[in-house]
Amino acid sequence: MQINEAKAALTALQAKLSAYNHAMSLLYYDGATTAPKGTAANRAQTMSVLSEESYRLSTSPETLELLEFLDANPDALDVHEKRIVYLALKGVREMKKIPIEEYVAYQQLVVEAEDVWHTAKEKSDFAMFAPYLEKIFDTNRRFAGYCAPEKNPYDYCLDNFEDGLTMADCDAFFSALRSRIVPLLQKIAVRPQVDDACLYGHFDEPAQHKFALALMETIGLDMDHCGLGTTEHPFTTSLGSHHDVRITTNFKVGTFASSMYSVIHEGGHALYDMNSDDSMAYTLLDGGVSMGIHESQSRFYENLLGRSRAFVELVFPRMIDAFPQLASYTPEQIWRAVNRVEPSLIRTEADEVTYCLHVMVRYELEKRVMAGELAVADLPAEWNRLYREYLGIEVPCDREGILQDSHWSGGLIGYFPSYALGSAYGAQLLAKMKETVDVDACLRSGDFSPINAWNREHIWRHGCLHKPGELLTSALGGAFDPAYYTDYLEQKFGEIYGI
Repeated sequence: MQINEAKAALTALQAKLSAYNHAMSLLYYDGATTAPKGTAANRAQTMSVLSEESYRLSTSPETLELLEFLDANPDALDVHEKRIVYLALKGVREMKKIPIEEYVAYQQLVVEAEDVWHTAKEKSDFAMFAPYLEKIFDTNRRFAGYCAPEKNPYDYCLDNFEDGLTMADCDAFFSALRSRIVPLLQKIAVRPQVDDACLYGHFDEPAQHKFALALMETIGLDMDHCGLGTTEHPFTTSLGSHHDVRITTNFKVGTFASSMYSVIHEGGHALYDMNSDDSMAYTLLDGGVSMGIHESQSRFYENLLGRSRAFVELVFPRMIDAFPQLASYTPEQIWRAVNRVEPSLIRTEADEVTYCLHVMVRYELEKRVMAGELAVADLPAEWNRLYREYLGIEVPCDREGILQDSHWSGGLIGYFPSYALGSAYGAQLLAKMKETVDVDACLRSGDFSPINAWNREHIWRHGCLHKPGELLTSALGGAFDPAYYTDYLEQKFGEIYGI
C-alpha cells in the first residue's frame, strides 16, 4: 500500500463512519423530539442494524491494517493525520475488546431506556425505569472490564468523557469547591432574600419560542446551520458534522427563565460544535474534545455571560417585546431575580452557588453503584438523603428527584463531573479573556464577535486536535485552578447579597 492511497482510504473511512453517525444522531434527535411515543422499538431495531454496520466497519481487519500502516509511517503524516490515526487506533483497539453482540445490544438498550425514562418521569415511577438502569450500569462495568481491566471501572467511565480524569481528581476538586461554597451559602442564607416574582406568571409558548430565537441570534449562532426543537430534557447534538447542529429546550408557561437559560446553555454547546476548523468536517477531529471543555462553553454562555448584569440589560428590550407584562420591572430587578440563590430540586434550574452540590450528589451515587456498594433499587432513597444532607431540602417525588435528568438513560455514566469542571474552567477562561477583550463592553453593545473570536481562536477551532488538558493549559496560559471559580462566586454573590 502506498502512503497516499492509505491517506485517501482513511478519508473515505471517516466519511462513511460520519454518515452512519449522522443517521444514528437523526434517529436519536427524532426520538427525543417529535417521534410518536410508540415508535421506540422501531428506532431501536434500526439503531441496532446501523450500530452493527458501524462496528464492523470500524473494527474490520482492513481498517486495523490501514491504521497500523499509517501509524508505522508517522513521518509521512501531518499533525492532524497523526491525531486522527491515534484516536482511530485507540477506538478500534478498545471496541474490538467488546463482543459485537454485546455492543449492538447496548445500543438497542439505551434507545429503549430513553423511551422508558420519558414515561417513568411522567409517572414519577423510578421502579419502571430501574431494570433498564441496572442493565446500563452492569454493561458499563462489564465494558470497563473488557477495555481497561487495570483501571477502576468508574475511572474508566470518567476517562471516556474527560481524558485522564479519575476519582482522585474529582474528590480533590469537589473538596476544594465544597470548602468555599458551603460557607458562602451559609452567609447568603441569613441575608434578606432576593425577590424573583418577576420570573413567574403566564408566558405562552409562542412568545417563549420567539424570545429563544432572539437569544440564539444574540449570542452569534448561525441560524442556517442550527435548529431549535423541544423535548423533555434539553440537549445539543451534531448531526454528522458541525454544519448541522440542533439544540432543544423545554418551555414552561409558568416561567420564562427556565427556557431562556437552557437555550443559552445549549447555544454555548452549539457554538463550540459549529466552529471546528472546516478542514475537520467528517473526520474524528470534528467537534468538542471532551465534555468538561464542552461544559466550559455552555456554562460560560449561560452563566458567566447570560446571568451578568450587562447581558440582562442587553436583552431586556427583546424580553419586553416577547413578554409585555415585564414592562413594569427594571433590568436590575430581572438581573437580581435570575441570580437568586436558594437550594432547589432541579439541577438545570439551580443557581450558580448551589449548582455544583447537585453534581456532587450524582457523582457520589454513580461512584457507589459502579463499585457495587449501592443497589440501583436503593438509588431513590439515597438520592433523597443526599439532597437533605447537601442542600437541606426534601424531595417530594421521583420526577423531581432521581428521574429529573436523562443522562443515565443514554448510558452517560461518568458524565456529570463535567458540569462542575466546566463551570470552573469557564471562570478561569473568562479571566484570561478579559486580559485582551472588554467583555462587559461587548455585552453592553450586543457585539459578541470579539468574545466568540477569542473562544474560536483558543478553544473551538481546534476540535479534537489536542488532549483536553493540553488545550485548556494552552488557552489559560497556565495550570487550571478552581479558585478562579470560587473567587468569582464570592465576588458576584457578595455584591448581590451584601456580604
